[in-house]
Amino acid sequence: MSETPARNLARMGLAGALQWLLSTGVIALFAITFLAQAFQIPSESMENTLLIGDYVLVDKVDFAHGGVWGRILPYQPIRCGDIIVFRYPVDPQQHFVKRVVGVPGDRVRLVDKHVLVNGQPIDESHAIFTSRSYDVFRDNFPKAQYLELNIELKWWMKMPSYVQNGELVVPPGSYFVMGDNRDDSSDSRYWGFVPRENIIGRPLLIYWSVRSHSPRSISSTSTGGTLSRFAYALLHLDQEMRWNRTLRLVQ
Repeated sequence: MSETPARNLARMGLAGALQWLLSTGVIALFAITFLAQAFQIPSESMENTLLIGDYVLVDKVDFAHGGVWGRILPYQPIRCGDIIVFRYPVDPQQHFVKRVVGVPGDRVRLVDKHVLVNGQPIDESHAIFTSRSYDVFRDNFPKAQYLELNIELKWWMKMPSYVQNGELVVPPGSYFVMGDNRDDSSDSRYWGFVPRENIIGRPLLIYWSVRSHSPRSISSTSTGGTLSRFAYALLHLDQEMRWNRTLRLVQ
């Protein structure tokens, strides 16, 4: 018995829907793998540029480098002032976000909290200083009089080999990064350079932002924690949402 036109159309409709879902899934997987990735800001080290509770979309194309996708997709060099997301050199399972202060060959030093690169002060309009206390290591890097409690021991031992005439020289294939919240940031001063291969991309857009007073028991790194926090924010939009930060470009 031949199928009726209605049944045939229904079957074609189902096949079309499945094809559409499959195509959408492939495109989404491609985008997440090669073009963009979502991250949540878990710390205050990049205030006031990025706040705890900001959810950012990271562009993985601009800094694509090496492999077949580095040849196919657009690529631009990393410059001083770029904000980057990267795998933490000490523990690559963690992701950090900081601002590039020195690129390969640059000479970096701090004088009374202010950054000089190649002997010249850089634009620090994005930087904030939250502490009134003075710290020789933090504020006059790479001047070191004693072992810092927060510094990685391996970096402490290697750092002098990169210092020339009181300046830290950034080696090839590496980058010196700092948080915009200069007095409260775990950055290259404390654990060293970021290798080029650790860099994932740059934050492009804040697509969602919630206040940081939601339940602290929710993990900022696990998928379950992120979904729980997202659901919590949906149920408390008036109290939780930072509408003025949503869909804001990161600069």
